Amino acid sequence: MKRFLFSSLIFLIVMNGCGPKVPKADLVLTNGNVITVDDSRPKAQAVAVTGDTITAVGTNEEISKYIGSKTKVIDLKGETLVPGIIESHAHFFATGNALMELDLSTAKNWDEIIARAAEKTQTLRPGQWVVGRGWHQEKWDPPANPNVDGYPIHTELSKATPRNPVIFYHASGHALFANKYAMDLAGITPETKDPEGGRIVRDSTGKPIGVFEEDAEELINKVYEDYLAKRSKKEILETYKKQAELASEEAIRNGITTFHDAGESFEMIDLMKKFIDEGIIKPRMYVMVYEDNVKRLKKLLPKYKIIGYANNHLTVRAYKRYIDGALGSRGALMLSPYNDKPGYSGLMVTPLRTLEKEMRIAFNDGFQVCTHAIGDKGNRLVLNLYQKIFGDKAENNNFRWRIEHAQHLSTRDIPRFSKLGVIAAMQGIHCTSDAPFVIKRLGYERAKRGAYVWRKLIDAGTIICNGTDSPVEKLDPIPNYYALVTRRLADGREFFPEEKMTRMEALRAYTINGAYAAFEENIKGSITPGKLADFTVLSQDITTLPDWQILQTKILKTIIGGKIVYDASKK
Repeated sequence: MKRFLFSSLIFLIVMNGCGPKVPKADLVLTNGNVITVDDSRPKAQAVAVTGDTITAVGTNEEISKYIGSKTKVIDLKGETLVPGIIESHAHFFATGNALMELDLSTAKNWDEIIARAAEKTQTLRPGQWVVGRGWHQEKWDPPANPNVDGYPIHTELSKATPRNPVIFYHASGHALFANKYAMDLAGITPETKDPEGGRIVRDSTGKPIGVFEEDAEELINKVYEDYLAKRSKKEILETYKKQAELASEEAIRNGITTFHDAGESFEMIDLMKKFIDEGIIKPRMYVMVYEDNVKRLKKLLPKYKIIGYANNHLTVRAYKRYIDGALGSRGALMLSPYNDKPGYSGLMVTPLRTLEKEMRIAFNDGFQVCTHAIGDKGNRLVLNLYQKIFGDKAENNNFRWRIEHAQHLSTRDIPRFSKLGVIAAMQGIHCTSDAPFVIKRLGYERAKRGAYVWRKLIDAGTIICNGTDSPVEKLDPIPNYYALVTRRLADGREFFPEEKMTRMEALRAYTINGAYAAFEENIKGSITPGKLADFTVLSQDITTLPDWQILQTKILKTIIGGKIVYDASKK
């Protein structure tokens, strides 16, 4: 009898609308294909947002009760809503800067680069620098002739640009090309010695050809930086502001809601903070400190630990270092010599004793360490260092130290990532971009065993987060996602397809894994009530459509903290 009376009471309450009142949301996204990346509820139709936080996730009917007279309602009309894309490794100000320089990534050959440089000089005064980025000697047709190790010789470029110094950065950022004017300004002669951790590429007679690898880049960069330093403080600030504006717009246009910046100085972090306060930088920033002066590092690092500044728009709790260079410039540190350069195994750009000293400072200050390592030897040495520093906490730790790129691994080291809790911060697009010359550099068997081995790492329990390394590659997440799930080259070939990610693994690498890699999985990375309302709206469901349709996907909207910061329909 009591049970009957209780049930009747509940029925009357429901029928009379006297149940608990649901607070009305500020924003509701409805009628969508919502992929939550939350295992407790993988799919949904609608999401309610209050302030900058997700209030509820469910069906259209379930979420309709959150709609009030002041609620902004967006009908997704079947479009796909995913957690806000997290770019886990790129360079923020460099991305903006690249948008202000000559884009050499589309140049088909060396002759085209010379022509672009000559054309640019027509718009400059004598003595002004011509700056560009994105060239890659392995992608030219025809190859440069004459060449040294595939690199062109400066002669024709110098003839075409006699009044202006030229500095063209390699696509990888680990080499640069300078013309005679720039080399003369830097005092480069055949007698100039290679700096530690760098190489001046020379012809058979010992003359520099114009290419400077790794730390040798600084010989030219220093002269260029001295030139830039002569600008007024106002000019310098305006340049950085423009870079920030361009990078911010490029990020949100590509659906990126959080940007892991892979290395900024203390001074640039101050500037970033200022631009966030001014509303110039729209994506949330997770910044790695880059500082190679041990005294400054000891003094300043603890003062720059910032978590969740400006409503979770800036966090600084990571430290970035390098152990080697890039594969394209043969700077990646390998256990065995390069297949196409016998007797040469790459460069160690930072001595191990220096790395250990810096890493221990970061460790003691509670900073995550993120180390650039591309070659199999570079990765092994970094893993060895991490294990040494972790000591008796080497296993089952929550330090979440990262190796940035982790492109070429020895099979012996693959299980060590998971065992040591090391995150592999990899870039899918590097695989298909580099593939045309990987076998040339490493040989077939070595490439098969250890080149971009996503499947082997995942199966061993490793967390992989994904990024583009912009401006090395375009910030666009769609080709990057496509590379992760297809490993397909422009000519249709697949590069060791057994290493592909599944569709959901690739989406996780771009969302929740990126959040985990920044200690932020409790506030972002999935569409879950209580987390930040960061979303990316896609024109198609990239988790189900055929491979060939993925590249047709468009970014329709970018939403950060419940605010629409990019809408393709209004551009």
